[in-house]
Amino acid sequence: MLIQSQKMVINTCLQNSNIRSSLVCFPLWSFHILRRFSLWSMKKDPDLEAALTRNRRWIINNQIKNIILRCPDEVASVNFLQKKFKSLDLQGKALNWLKKYPCCFEIHFENDEYYCRLTKKMLSLVQEEEHVKDMQETVIVERLAKLLMMVSHHRLNVSKLNEIKRSLGLPDDYLISIIPKHLDTFRVVNYSGRKSSMEIKLTKWNQDLAVSTIERIAQKHGCSPSFSCSLPSTWVKSWEKFREFDSFPYISPYTDPGRFVDGSRELEKRTIGLLHELLSLTLWKKASIMKLGHFKKEFRLPDKLNVLLLKHPGIFYVTNKYQIYTVLLREGYNGSELVDKDPLVIVKEKFGELMQEGLHEYNRRHHMLNLEKKRKKGIIAMKEGKMELVHELSDDEDTQGNDLGGIFDPEERKRFYKVLFDDKGP
Repeated sequence: MLIQSQKMVINTCLQNSNIRSSLVCFPLWSFHILRRFSLWSMKKDPDLEAALTRNRRWIINNQIKNIILRCPDEVASVNFLQKKFKSLDLQGKALNWLKKYPCCFEIHFENDEYYCRLTKKMLSLVQEEEHVKDMQETVIVERLAKLLMMVSHHRLNVSKLNEIKRSLGLPDDYLISIIPKHLDTFRVVNYSGRKSSMEIKLTKWNQDLAVSTIERIAQKHGCSPSFSCSLPSTWVKSWEKFREFDSFPYISPYTDPGRFVDGSRELEKRTIGLLHELLSLTLWKKASIMKLGHFKKEFRLPDKLNVLLLKHPGIFYVTNKYQIYTVLLREGYNGSELVDKDPLVIVKEKFGELMQEGLHEYNRRHHMLNLEKKRKKGIIAMKEGKMELVHELSDDEDTQGNDLGGIFDPEERKRFYKVLFDDKGP
């Protein structure tokens, strides 16, 4: 569709005699830009788009929740939250947003200002989430170790890791709560002394962890490791390209990439395996392409990462939902639902259900308020659950004495107009 739209624009310009002459000098790079943008086009998957829509609301409210929890007494002024809206990529009034989720956020007015705290139900879920994180510490440690095992030199800048820590399920205070407990596996290093140069280094290689998700599935089924393709059978060309790609031996993402030549098929195979494994480690089997690009050097990713991902539509799904380029692992989803849900995801989904409950209550309440306003204005009346149009009487009308002969009854009104306009009379 995007390419067709571009062609239509160009053809329209060529047909217009007023601007046709100016296209002679139309810079060639402009067509290259159009072509480059067209590389982002991918057939939309309604289920995966719906999964991102559902996730979006949860992510924003989760960030608001974290902001409130960091405030003194876990109470934040609405004006303070309003200032944070820009960083949350939100527009409009914070008060209106918070009121949409009454089951999550409790609003009160004090000293000429609105304040917000979490509801008891919300605080209960926060406690449950913290309990799950404690129970999942071993899994989180293994997840972080596997990530460092795929990185060059097996160390990663803390600032970069912080960009994806929540996607991996790492707690915000992992440097204090996780690393010191596992000094046999990790170590914090800083070779330059600058705070921005702080790194997490893997101190022990665990061969048992150097098994990718694809290899683990292959071992379970007693077959050779290979990628799965989640595309309709009608995508003939894409299937052909996938089979050609998958015909070459699988290369583990835990293999040292230094042995492969840039641009080689082996390096591409290893890179696709790395991206597959990286997305498998995330809670929602997805990641921002922009954030992945920040790890280009550490993961030895190509400059045009988007082009590589789009070459493999059977493995990855690329979307520009909310103007944020995101890549999802297709096999991680069945429709719009995750196939395997981490215990932390299950708790967070309870948060989503609580949000939805509050949103439903908010919408129902506003619907009833709107109906009441219209009823008072005489526009509608509620009768046995149905809306009916009614006549708006003035204050001085007496419905008993000024019956007007029942002309507001449909049948009576027909007879009235027949008498009024019929030349022959009654």
